[in-house]
Amino acid sequence: MKKVLMTLCILSVLFVIACNNNKAQNDELPRIAICGLAIESSTFSPATTGEEAFKARVGDSVFTYYPFFAPDSGVINRAHWIPTLRGHAMPGGIVTREAYESLVNKTLAMLKDAFPLDGIFFDIHGAMSVQGFDDPEGDFIVRIRDLVGTDVLISTSMDLHGCVSQRLAQNTDLITCYRMAPHEDAVVSKKRAVTNLLERLETKKGKPAYKAWIAVPILLPGEKTSTRVEPGKSLYAQIPSVIDQDKVIDASIWMSYPWADEPRNHGVVMAYGDDKDAVAAAAEKLASHFWNVRKQFDFVAPTTTLEDALDKALSSDKKPFIISDMGDNPTAGGAGDVTWTLTEIFKRPEFKSGGKKTLIYASIPGPEFVKKAKEIGIGGKIDATAGAAIDHRYAGPVRLQGEITAIREGDIDAKTEVVVKCGNISVIVTERRKGYHKEKDFTGLGLNPRETDILVVKIGYLEPELYAMRGDWVMASTPGGVDQDLFRLPYKRLQRPIFPLDSTMADPDLKALFIPLSDVIKR
Repeated sequence: MKKVLMTLCILSVLFVIACNNNKAQNDELPRIAICGLAIESSTFSPATTGEEAFKARVGDSVFTYYPFFAPDSGVINRAHWIPTLRGHAMPGGIVTREAYESLVNKTLAMLKDAFPLDGIFFDIHGAMSVQGFDDPEGDFIVRIRDLVGTDVLISTSMDLHGCVSQRLAQNTDLITCYRMAPHEDAVVSKKRAVTNLLERLETKKGKPAYKAWIAVPILLPGEKTSTRVEPGKSLYAQIPSVIDQDKVIDASIWMSYPWADEPRNHGVVMAYGDDKDAVAAAAEKLASHFWNVRKQFDFVAPTTTLEDALDKALSSDKKPFIISDMGDNPTAGGAGDVTWTLTEIFKRPEFKSGGKKTLIYASIPGPEFVKKAKEIGIGGKIDATAGAAIDHRYAGPVRLQGEITAIREGDIDAKTEVVVKCGNISVIVTERRKGYHKEKDFTGLGLNPRETDILVVKIGYLEPELYAMRGDWVMASTPGGVDQDLFRLPYKRLQRPIFPLDSTMADPDLKALFIPLSDVIKR
């Protein structure tokens, strides 16, 4: 009995020691908060974006956005993670001041409750436009710095179509962006921002000693800068070659966002690390390459008028022949309800009943149309209008007369979707705007995109599933808030000269500018 009691006493002591050791180890882990707001918003669209569009995750629900926080990821156990608020809105119009202030103030309140902090993972897009601000992400990070001070290490993750002002560059400590367009490396890039932050905290190295920033006066649409093709492919492929452990921790190239008329919108190259000469050389090498290949950037697919695109599609025997309706692309910031293209399609006699070619159009928002369709039901006939409620500059609401072939409710973006068959055209009408880029977006509505003759989507370069599905494709230069023809946009506030708007401009100074560390808050 004494031996049993002795054994239990020893086990109890060992358990207490183990618990104390675990507690000591846990107490040594850095405390890192997660926050951010992401949207790219066109100032050339009449639409506005409210708070509800951000579908803000708060608290532990933030983790569901990041696969690398899984229990077996090797990341989750390296810090005390404090998720606050992370909002991600579908691209759209300028964000209202009210929505911005509400989301930022909620974030700041949650960050204050999370004190003390060692680090922040600041996850943003970088092309948010807000009423009354030229640089909302810069304003956001300054407010964070005012709250948490300059000792907290901030690592920023961005979209390569974001904009990096000097204010944003100074008040962050580590910064990175995607290296692929389409953004198939989004998760990898966000994880890189997190692991770079962890490494600097765990090793007690803290802020990198040097940050080089170079403004590259180039502003191009994403459809001309895809990394699937040259010269974007080789440009971004150079980035790993300039990274050299602590000498150059990371380097990034931002293409910026052409559909917001703001002074910060231009290309940027950044590199950072602990070796001044190496950081400068890395940034200058990438910036020089970017500038030297500027004239080689071109659309990733044949680009033409809508009329010519339809002619090509009608004469093709490849299925599906995909036409990108680019000018009102909601995944780039278009209002999504421009009816010009659909109106032009309905003028074509080839798509009347009895025609040989079938066409799917995705999509046009029309909440009242959807409401009426739900009352009628599948199989019923409908005659109503949709679209042009927000952006009616190019065409008015389009009249749709046909049979309702599908109604689907519960989509996270569209809310309710209706398919109406008008002659040989199947039009998807949504309660709220939505970008269609996955096969299940169509098959869930009883549509077979692979077997239709022509598929018209409001998108620019094709997302991976559409790209793999295409029989052939072209991009149609159509009007809207994200018009790909930048010469048609009424820019007034860009920093000029800038390529390609000023194609004969002299070569710029692409020498590295060293951005001060975040030891003093730059407002």
